[in-house]
Amino acid sequence: MMANNRRSKAVTEGFQRAPNRAMLRAVGFEDGDFDKPIVGVGNAHSTITPCNIGIDALAQRADEALRAAGAMPQQFGTITISDGISMGTEGMKYSLVSREVIADAIETVVQGQSMDGILATGGCDKNMPGAMIALARINVPGIFVYGGTIKPGKYKGQDLTIVSVFEAVGQYAAGNLSDADLLGVEKNACPGAGSCGGMYTANTMSSAFEAMGMSLLGSSTQSAEDKEKGDSAARSAEVLLEAIKADRRPRHIMTRKAFENAFAVTMAQGGSTNAVLHLLAIANAAEVDFSIDDVEVIRRKVPVLCDLKPSGTYVTSQFHAVGGTPVVMKMLLEAGLIHGDCLTITGQTLAETLATVPATPPAHQDIIRPIDTPLYSQGHLAVLKGNLAEEGAVAKITGLKKTAITGPARVFNSEEESMEAIVNDKIRSGDILVIRYEGPKGGPGMREMLSPTSAIIGAGLGDEVGLITDGRFSGGTYGMVVGHVAPEAYVGGTIGLVEEGDTITIDAEQNLLQLNVPDAELAKRRQRWRKPEPRYRRGVLAKYAKLVSSASQGAVTDRDLEV
Repeated sequence: MMANNRRSKAVTEGFQRAPNRAMLRAVGFEDGDFDKPIVGVGNAHSTITPCNIGIDALAQRADEALRAAGAMPQQFGTITISDGISMGTEGMKYSLVSREVIADAIETVVQGQSMDGILATGGCDKNMPGAMIALARINVPGIFVYGGTIKPGKYKGQDLTIVSVFEAVGQYAAGNLSDADLLGVEKNACPGAGSCGGMYTANTMSSAFEAMGMSLLGSSTQSAEDKEKGDSAARSAEVLLEAIKADRRPRHIMTRKAFENAFAVTMAQGGSTNAVLHLLAIANAAEVDFSIDDVEVIRRKVPVLCDLKPSGTYVTSQFHAVGGTPVVMKMLLEAGLIHGDCLTITGQTLAETLATVPATPPAHQDIIRPIDTPLYSQGHLAVLKGNLAEEGAVAKITGLKKTAITGPARVFNSEEESMEAIVNDKIRSGDILVIRYEGPKGGPGMREMLSPTSAIIGAGLGDEVGLITDGRFSGGTYGMVVGHVAPEAYVGGTIGLVEEGDTITIDAEQNLLQLNVPDAELAKRRQRWRKPEPRYRRGVLAKYAKLVSSASQGAVTDRDLEV
């Protein structure tokens, strides 16, 4: 055991140590416990969302395992916002903000209480990058434990996820679904505990963390309700204690090569556009030099191997049953597309952890494709640039019948305006919707546009119209859509100068997002443009809008702050 833990080292005088111990005795410490490592267990349990309702049991398993291994765990809570519940409302503005609140809260507790290590848990989308940002900032030994994926719902022989409900609403609005079937989808889409079941943001981020070496091998695609999830939480606690003894810290693990591995796995598995935003933010916290342009370099090298929702066929629990993320990583390793020499939380290299994993996918299944016959020859998350996105924008380009579109702009200054047009049948084939003033500062909070994109899909226009926004998308979004447009409208980005009827080109093959208006005309418009009044002047959204960086930098709130 550690002779003196971090808290004891911080308190050097006996008269200071005595009150410290008195307080700890009140929460269960006994004479022999004060020299044990003190480990925080960040418990993200919540009854707000199915993503997090199973996490308390995992935190308890971790707590028990830490005690049994010779540590003293101390649990504390972290928050969550359910994107699926807040989607399409003003409340969605708090979703990305909650990532920063979670990171700040974990940092505050671990640093304020001088903890020796941290086991962070999470299920819903922002718990996960929020926790990892905190681990990178505080840089004490840490590990992430994922709450697990939900199992698919079933209705009339179809596998359902939460996105099925949003698309059903679009079908219903278009007159293509009955009242009874809409209710049937609603009642059956979410059968129990766990995060949204496709390769949406939560499962994307859990897989990325496994690829980075910050979670245990095989843990990223386990189902929340399966026994192996609890066993993995207990084993994670034991591994964390070993890392504390070895002084193995997050920044030893979260290197540039580790971020390259995370993005490679995200590409291979068809992950969420939000991975770009979140991994850039984590790299910022870890002080790793990694930019949005590096994402495009990796995309061009890594094929899409997995046929997973939203643009594919299968759900994450089915992916797990055929080998999940470890098989994908082993295939990429054998192909020279990830770095096997990266350190993991176990103390082994990534190649060592994958030593017994098969290098080919199982026979008689088509969820994971062989490396020489991939679903797509290049990755699906493309970085587009042009006069509409000088800093870059992100598009998910797989599953599209056409990868380029030029059409007239339909301009909306909020998500609500766009929804009104879609549900009232005012959008036509060939249109390009522009949804602006929804960026990190302008929203504020960079809302996800799942409601408009699902309504477009439900109306049968998914392959016929384009959509660009300085907001972002749900991990469940697909279609000819481009998000994270930067600079955003609120800070004077060109997206704020678009007028109704202007011609816009989205070309994924050329990585182009272009407003087809002469430079001289744009200069005149820029002179006339005026920054809107802020939507919030007090509270957390006002603070966030003042601090937040561009989406091209991860929409972080602590970048280059001046004191």
